[in-house]
Amino acid sequence: MRVLNTILDIIFPVNCLSCGKTGLDLCLGCLSDSPLALRESANWIFPLFDYRHLPIKKSMWLLKYSGKKRLANVFAEVMYGKIMEELSELNVLKNFREPILIPIPLSKKRYRERGYNQAELICKKLIEIDSNTHLRYSVDAEPQKNFSLGKNILIKIKETEHQANIKDRRERLKNLSGSFSVKNPEIINGRNIILIDDVLTTGATLNEARKILKQSGARKVIAFTVAH
Repeated sequence: MRVLNTILDIIFPVNCLSCGKTGLDLCLGCLSDSPLALRESANWIFPLFDYRHLPIKKSMWLLKYSGKKRLANVFAEVMYGKIMEELSELNVLKNFREPILIPIPLSKKRYRERGYNQAELICKKLIEIDSNTHLRYSVDAEPQKNFSLGKNILIKIKETEHQANIKDRRERLKNLSGSFSVKNPEIINGRNIILIDDVLTTGATLNEARKILKQSGARKVIAFTVAH
């Protein structure tokens, strides 16, 4: 697969949406320099960038609908720093330790159509970055990781209308009601959770996911998104 990607990159070179640099759809430098998300959100949700910034909006679309899965790696690189920054405070102030990363899931139908879950790709890269960071600086054979990945814990059990297509907040909440379930709740009982998603709009999706996780025994739930 890597060989195929290399050949395709030579035949169809990829350029950064912002600066035009060859190699990535959005380079790490341009992503880091993108406007931050300043619109109001719940204090437990931490969005990184302003979705209204055109390169961010385009790259989100490419990741979700055009199979540009490598963008998840770029987003994870920046998100990792933000997560570690917040964890340094939460560990001390709220005993937020050993969290589980949980991606917002897709329905089975949407997963079949897309072939992957962009939030899950970001989570996997975050785990890889964390592991590599610890291996680089640790003298222990099995260094302590900052978080683990929770696979197939939060599942989507109901097909819903795209939230972006629903303007009324009450209708958004109604659309998502009962759409999530927790598989093997004993895994998250008493545990801290970090939800990962790509875009925060009204927060209805994250709120519904947080609600079912708390009902299933999670201790504290926070969330990070690429954009808002």
